[in-house]
Amino acid sequence: MKPKEIPDYIRKILKFITEDIWRTIPQDLSKQERRGYTILKVICLAIKRYNANNLQRSASALTYNTFLSLIPLLAVLLAIAKGFGFKNIVESQLFLYFPGQRVIMEHVFNFVDSYMQHTEDGIFLGLGLIMLFYTVYNLISNIENTFNMIWQIQKGRSYFRRFTDYFSVFLLIPLFLVCSSGISILFATTFNTLKEYQVLTPVYEILIAVTPLVIGILLFTALYMFMPNTKVRFKHAFYAGIFAAIGFQIFQYLYINGQIWVSKYNAIYGSFALLPLLLLWMQLSWVICLIGAEIAYAGQNIQNFEFETDSENISRRYLDFIILVITSLIVKRFEKGENPYTATEIAMYNKIPIRLTKRVLYLLIDLKIINELKDEDNYPSYQPAIDINQITVEYLFNKVDNYGSENFKIDNQQKFHPEWEVILQSRLDMYKNNKDLLVKDL
Repeated sequence: MKPKEIPDYIRKILKFITEDIWRTIPQDLSKQERRGYTILKVICLAIKRYNANNLQRSASALTYNTFLSLIPLLAVLLAIAKGFGFKNIVESQLFLYFPGQRVIMEHVFNFVDSYMQHTEDGIFLGLGLIMLFYTVYNLISNIENTFNMIWQIQKGRSYFRRFTDYFSVFLLIPLFLVCSSGISILFATTFNTLKEYQVLTPVYEILIAVTPLVIGILLFTALYMFMPNTKVRFKHAFYAGIFAAIGFQIFQYLYINGQIWVSKYNAIYGSFALLPLLLLWMQLSWVICLIGAEIAYAGQNIQNFEFETDSENISRRYLDFIILVITSLIVKRFEKGENPYTATEIAMYNKIPIRLTKRVLYLLIDLKIINELKDEDNYPSYQPAIDINQITVEYLFNKVDNYGSENFKIDNQQKFHPEWEVILQSRLDMYKNNKDLLVKDL
C-alpha cells in the first residue's frame, strides 16, 4: 500500500464504522454476518457513549464516594455477617477477592473493629448510626443514579424501594461470600481425598484458578441486572459481566505486579504510597464496571441506533412520509380489529429505524392522534385516539404543521403578512386534492 493511499483507507474504515454499519438491516444479513456486525456495533456504541456520557468523571465521583463510604460500608456488612456468625469467613473471602489490597484491608478492618466496638459501647449510637447508614445509602444511591444515566432512565426507585432493595443486597452479600467460601473448602477437601489420582491435579488447579473469575462474572451480572431501574435482559447483563470480570482479573494481576514494582521505588510517597494506589485501584475498577454497563446497554438497545445519523438529518419530506406510513399502519390494524402494533413490530416489519419510529410515535401521541397502551408486562402498544373516520390526510398534516409554539414577536399581520399568507396558502394547496382522503383508505 502506498503511503498516499493510507488516509483514504483509514477514512473508509471510519466511514464504515460510524455510518455504513448502522445502515445495515439484520434481516438482509446471514447469521454469521449478523453476529459479527452486532459485536462490532456494540463495541463502537459502548465507546461512543462512554465518551458522550463522560463516564470518566462519573468513575471519579464514585471513587470519592466509595473511599468516603469504605469503612461504614464494611462496618454494616460485617455487622450483618457477625449477626449470622459469618464474620471471620466474610473477612477471609474479602482478602481472597482483593489480593492486591491486603495491607489496606488489614488497616480498614482494624478501623471497622474499632468503629463497631465504639458503637457497642454506646458512643456512636443515635446520630452516629444515622450517619453510618446514610453514608452507605448515599453510595448505593449514587451508583444507581449513574447506572440510570447510562440506561437513560429519568426516574429512579422510590425511597421505599431503595430501602428494601438495598437492605436485601446487604443481607445477601454475606451469604454469597459464605457460599463461595464453602465451595472453595469443598474443592480443597475433595482434592485432599483424591490426591492419589494425580491425573485430576490439573483439573483441580484449573478450577481453583477460574473460581474468582466465575464469582466475578456472577457478581457483575447481578449488578448490571439489579442496579438500573429498568428491566435488563439476562443475556446482555451476562455478556457485560464476562467482559467486566475478565477486565477486572487482568487489572488485578497488573495492579499486584505493578504495586510490587512501585514499592521498590517509593521515594516520593514513602509509606503513604498505599493511599494513592488505593485510589487508583478504585478509579480503574469503576471504569471497568461502567464500561461493562455501557456494553449491557448497547447490547440491549443496539437496534435503537440503526440509521442514527440519517434519522437525525432526515428531510422534512421524508419525515412526512414516515408520519403518514406509521399512522396508516396503526389505523388499518385498528380497523381490522387486530392487536395493536408495538414500536418494535412497526420498525421490524416495515424496515423503519426504531429510533425514527419512536420519534414519530411520540409526536402522534402529543398530537392526540394515537394513544399508548400497556400490557401486563408494562410493554407499550399503540392505537388511534380518535374516530378513524376523522383522520384524513389533511387533518393529520394540519395537526403536524400546527404542532409547537408560534408565540413570537415577528409581525406576520402587517410587515410580513404576504410571506405568512404564502405559507398558509401553500399548505392549503398541498392538501387540496386529498382533503377528504381518509388515512385508512390509503
